[in-house]
Amino acid sequence: MLIDYRKLNEHTDYSLLFCMFVPQNEIVCSYMQIDVKHTPDYIFESSWEVCNKVGGIYTVLSTKAKTLQNLYKDHIIFIGPDIWKKQKSPWFIPDSQLFSEWSIFAGRNQNLDIKIGRWDVPGKPIVFLVNFDKFFEKRDDIYAQMWMDFGVDSIFGYGDYHDSCMFAYSVGVVIESFYHFHKLEASNVIAHFNEWQMGMGALYLKKNVPKIATVFTTHATTVGRSIAGNNLPLYNHLKGYNGDQMARQLNVVAKHSVEKKTALNVDCFTTVSDITAQECAQLLQRHPDIVTPNGFEKDFIPKGNAHKQSRKKARQKLIEVAEALLGHTIHKDALLIATSGRYEYKNKGIDVFIDAINNLRKMPQLSKDVIAFIMVPAWIKGPKSDLIEKMKNGGKEHSKSAVKSCPYVTHELVEPEHDSIMSQLRRLGFCNSENERVKTIFVPSYLNGDDGIFNMSYYDLLIGMDLTVFPSYYEPWGYTPHESLAFSVPTITSTLAGFGTWAKKMGEVPGLSDGVEVVSRDDFNHVDAAQEIAEIIFDFSLKSVEQIKMLCDSANSLSDKANWAHFIGHYQEAYCKALHNSFLRLSKPYKLRNE
Repeated sequence: MLIDYRKLNEHTDYSLLFCMFVPQNEIVCSYMQIDVKHTPDYIFESSWEVCNKVGGIYTVLSTKAKTLQNLYKDHIIFIGPDIWKKQKSPWFIPDSQLFSEWSIFAGRNQNLDIKIGRWDVPGKPIVFLVNFDKFFEKRDDIYAQMWMDFGVDSIFGYGDYHDSCMFAYSVGVVIESFYHFHKLEASNVIAHFNEWQMGMGALYLKKNVPKIATVFTTHATTVGRSIAGNNLPLYNHLKGYNGDQMARQLNVVAKHSVEKKTALNVDCFTTVSDITAQECAQLLQRHPDIVTPNGFEKDFIPKGNAHKQSRKKARQKLIEVAEALLGHTIHKDALLIATSGRYEYKNKGIDVFIDAINNLRKMPQLSKDVIAFIMVPAWIKGPKSDLIEKMKNGGKEHSKSAVKSCPYVTHELVEPEHDSIMSQLRRLGFCNSENERVKTIFVPSYLNGDDGIFNMSYYDLLIGMDLTVFPSYYEPWGYTPHESLAFSVPTITSTLAGFGTWAKKMGEVPGLSDGVEVVSRDDFNHVDAAQEIAEIIFDFSLKSVEQIKMLCDSANSLSDKANWAHFIGHYQEAYCKALHNSFLRLSKPYKLRNE
């Protein structure tokens, strides 16, 4: 029986098994029992941030989990690193009944150390936490094999590269074990890996369990982020950059190598925005198959009267801290604005935000107090002791004096003299005196509810803001403006943020009227962007209570269009694409030696 595999296409019924026996102890096979028209039977999604709240990907996965759980029930399984070991994880609920037989088998026969339970997020999906310590014993052998099989260059790996790769490799082994134990060979199985950290897991499966369809999502390219972070012009010169060359120049060879080889070898390659897709095409030499924008799950956000009460509580706390820190009274109608995110000074546009606030200070026509919060975690010793004392007095001492040192930062920094934000505030002459309309407060602590000053989470404080500003230079998606809109807080973002470009497409009217203003940014317009933002904030300060309420309602309405319910279809398309491409890959005749 002869098969012309070149004629197979998306209309083909793939529920087939073909074998041709030939002499000399060889079998020429085309083996596939996947119907790409079906949804996945199992999805394994892995990330360094599963049950490990260290960055934006945690928000992506934890908010997406409920939607996936509703669609696939307990056949969506997340896999994360067991960084907690014997300590209790705040986001993991153990369940000894889940897959107990396999867990025992994997532990006894394969020496795999796996915790099984549920992720304590909406939807409560099944999660595996993997202890990958034992894989370090054969790290060099793993790296050597990855070089021989896929050309992954790990020689110059350092820092988090080794932890990431060993975890990723262990995820591949765990999926392989689960797959064979439960005899899933005739099932549609997807393995989805997020970011370069998980690349070796995808490559391991391609070699050892090729029937599993693989998806790889990059949320930001290693080289692109490095170019931007090193103050090199990314966008104007993108077409002139060679990814491999720049990786060598910026000392990120290993991370770039595993990221690129993974992108080139998976069945479906995705990224989160059109902006990053251009990076991938140039720097990784593969254009993503599908753009999968990040949605948000709003079920936990207070509504109606609960929203009003939460907002009132947040404003009270923000003003209370400001008064204690500054040593004078803040008007109740003061405009509270904020920027937040990872401490990537240029990439997140923190530099532009501070310059914009400085421009606002120079506007004599400003008639309202403005308190600008910079909520960016830094290297801290702890909360300021004198600020704590003033807070204990219920703010009654605020009228006497400001805190003794740096009345524009809430926590003690380890090296304040080397901190970029502090340096810029000092250089521009911020002093937060009582006669100034504009005050700036740097909050360098993680806002997880126990920072010692606010003792409220970031979300619990965000709801109290009047306006947020995120003028990012490098932002593949941008959860912070997305979150802001979800909490009915109007926001300013940039054209270099994936969310910004999406919002600009979706916005029906220009400016803040739809809840978001998207400021144009490029490699060289820092000054113009800062001035434009200052003018937008000034215009916002002139709006009435009724006008601001309309903007808040518009912000909330726009955020509804970015719920996971609207975006999950892109992921389903990626799953189908992966299944389809895996069939085409496996349907090509190949030789199996009859040992």
